[in-house]
Amino acid sequence: MNRFSLTTLPIEHKTIFLRVDFNVPLSGEKVADDRKIQATLHTIEYLLEKDCKIIIATHLGRPQGKIVEELRVAPVVKALQKLLPKIKITGLPDCLGEAVRSTINRGKEREIFFLENLRFYQEEEENDHTFAHALADLADFYVNDAFGLYSKHASVAAITAYLPGTAGFLLEHELQQLSKALHPQHPAIWLMGGAKLSKVDLIKQALKKADSILIGGALAFAFLKAKGFPVGQSKIDHDSILVAKNILKKRSARNKIILPLDFIATTTFSPNAKTIIVPFDQIPSNVICLDLGPQTIELFKRHLRQSKTIVWNGPLGYFEWAKFATATREIGRFISKLTATSICGGGETAEAIERYHLEHGITHVSTGGGASLLFLSGKRIPSITALEESYKKFKKKVKKLK
Repeated sequence: MNRFSLTTLPIEHKTIFLRVDFNVPLSGEKVADDRKIQATLHTIEYLLEKDCKIIIATHLGRPQGKIVEELRVAPVVKALQKLLPKIKITGLPDCLGEAVRSTINRGKEREIFFLENLRFYQEEEENDHTFAHALADLADFYVNDAFGLYSKHASVAAITAYLPGTAGFLLEHELQQLSKALHPQHPAIWLMGGAKLSKVDLIKQALKKADSILIGGALAFAFLKAKGFPVGQSKIDHDSILVAKNILKKRSARNKIILPLDFIATTTFSPNAKTIIVPFDQIPSNVICLDLGPQTIELFKRHLRQSKTIVWNGPLGYFEWAKFATATREIGRFISKLTATSICGGGETAEAIERYHLEHGITHVSTGGGASLLFLSGKRIPSITALEESYKKFKKKVKKLK
């Protein structure tokens, strides 16, 4: 469906409501990791070049509709000011109200006004239209650059009923890059791991798009158990086994799903535990498997070496502990040296890529964990649907402004 484009909207000298995802980790009164803030700078700088007045809005943490002093956005405002030292940035004490409105109205072009945490109002997460209308009333146009926020909230969904809305450059870039996974060059390999066992839709999508699906992490044990193999004390649950059984009934799954040959196992869940290598079909009842074994690492590398598109979601072992990070680290480094297009989604995957300094060898590391998984699963993202609805509603009005 059609959407407005930021580069063609008549935004010069206008007031822009810019929704970002600056839900960043804090360390006291400082931002501990500003990558999410840096990721939106392209959009902010473009709006400044167009002599816009910018209203920035974000959520921070989960205050559940109450004012929580530790979740005020002041540290985020300071972090943005460091990145834009020549721009006047004003932190506002609220999201709504006459004081907020009059301060913004008195402002000049090329100034930034930063609203207080949107989630101090429960109406934000309730997608309340009255709240959304009050936000929209502050601006002329709406820009969404918050790919990570995919829930149906007032500042990404309802607000588009009251303003012409478009995607920022970060959001547009995410959609373009993730689309390469859904329209891949072949051979396409999907590498799936992680601790979460609820990836049914993602696996079904992989069966449609991939030539091979390499299964690691806790996901592997559901499939092994479904095939009748014992998995010892390894992470498992009944529902996941049933799901795996249903997936394995598909002919395409039998040909495409590649399971591990061996694991690194231990009898004690500890970062310093003694380890053994166990074959996939001989896992003792008293051990827990926490990483892929050397044979599996080589098997996965053989498949990946032939690929033209790689989609990676989820670490391949308990990578939080160095002793069980070998597969995630080695295969991550291997992917980073290949010429294939590599698309990585999911919060833990991004964390692993940063930990092992692989960013420069990966085509795209998504900034939105849950949003990227939703998109890769082939599902509609409410915030994107909202922008499409906004286009339908406002396209004639915007045409007259040009």
